[in-house]
Order: sequence, then structure tokens, then C-alpha cells
Amino acid sequence: MCLFSEKVIEMEDDAYTIRNLWIERRQSDSGFRLEVPEFRIKRGEFVAIVGSTGCGKSTLLDILGLVLRPDGAAQFEFACPRKGLRDVLRMPGWEMTRIRRESLGYVLQSGGLLAFLSVGENILLPAKLKGGISDKRRRLRDLTTRLGISDQLSKSPQFLSGGQRQRASIARALIHDPVIVLADEPTAAVDRLTAEKIADQFKELAASTGASVIMVTHDTTLVAPICDRAYSFEIRREVGGLVVSRCHELVKTVTAPSK
Repeated sequence: MCLFSEKVIEMEDDAYTIRNLWIERRQSDSGFRLEVPEFRIKRGEFVAIVGSTGCGKSTLLDILGLVLRPDGAAQFEFACPRKGLRDVLRMPGWEMTRIRRESLGYVLQSGGLLAFLSVGENILLPAKLKGGISDKRRRLRDLTTRLGISDQLSKSPQFLSGGQRQRASIARALIHDPVIVLADEPTAAVDRLTAEKIADQFKELAASTGASVIMVTHDTTLVAPICDRAYSFEIRREVGGLVVSRCHELVKTVTAPSK
């Protein structure tokens, strides 16, 4: 049986390097503060961010996606292709936009496919926006064949099953060779068997493409057997109504089978 326990591991070739990051939001007599003492992800890893509703999973994902800028951090660096680690806190807005377009892929909970485009056109959209990718059609064929949806490309998204829509969203997130793929509860709207298949495909694609895949989920049992590393949250309430959620790294351990 696979379990999680708290641990911090040294690593090389980081896609993200974060130390003592925090963001706080207040409203009248309440507030929420997310603290990330240390967060590192290696290139090619499949990483899970697990926790219950309201713990800060989506907030952390928005920060990693360079959509939300934290209030502060001792270190927040992102590995840009050919440019090495870049200080995110010092980045101008236009550079964050460029990195989101060129180096990040997104898989939304609902799939996020555009109804007025075919499945194939949806998948190719990030590659067209990035530009400079040779033989997009061949990459489209290779990705969709591996994901089992190569026969669905001419259809409208509305005619796909939930699992097929999520696989199309995965292909779209990978089509432009991103450094990072961010997936926000991508298995929430599908049945358990489909969820397990999608999680397995994330694992395989992370290893084979070299992209780091970060998957947010509330379902620890889904990702525990297959993820390379995981992060979760400890929540405490302070005087004054402030809820503090502290992110910490987890590592899998395996209990010996009983004799």
C-alpha cells in the first residue's frame, strides 16, 4: 500500500525553484494566506498537488502558471528554454505573457475546448499562437494516436465523451512542446476508470516528452501510486480570522506486506 509522508528532497535540473513564497488576501474580518516554504519540480516529473477544497491548490497553480503574482518570495525562478532560470518576481507583464504562450500548457477541469473549432483545430491552436513549430500536423497525429483520439479530430467537441475531451485537452497542452503542463482537476468530471487512465497517460507523457506535469487533485488515492512527487497543505486558523495554508512536500513510502 502506498502512503505519503512529509519529506524534502534535494534535486537537480529544476523547472521551478521556490523558497518562502507567500500571498495573502483579506476581506472584512477574514483572510487567507498561502505559504510555500520550498517548492521544486524536476524536468520530466509527474507532480501532484493534493488537498481539500479551499486549501490553496488553485491559487498555487495560478502562481505556477504566471497568472497570479505572489506578494513576496525569497526565490521564485522558472526554467525558460535556452535562457535558464529566470526570476519571476522581476519579470515584466509582457514577458510573463510570452512565457505562458510559449512554455506552458494548460488542462482545465472541463477540458476548455472551443465549441466553434473542430477537435483537431482546438489541439493545434497553441502551436499556431506560438509559431515556429515545424510539422505541426505530424505532431498532432503522433500525440492523438498515443492518446487514442486520432479518429476524433474532425468532430466538434460536443460530440466527444468526457474522457475524450480531456485527452484532446492534454494533446492541446502538449502540442507546442511546453516546459510545464498544468492540469487543474482534470479528472473531476469523468468516471473512476477513465480518471485512472488519464492519470496514467499524464505519467507516461511527462516521462516521454520531458515536460513537467503538475496535476491538481483532491483525490490522493488516484495519484499516490504513480506520481513522482506530491505536495499538500496544512491549514491553521489564527487570531483575527486569518486562515493560513502552508504547502509542504510529500514523499511516497511503501509498507511491507503482512506475512
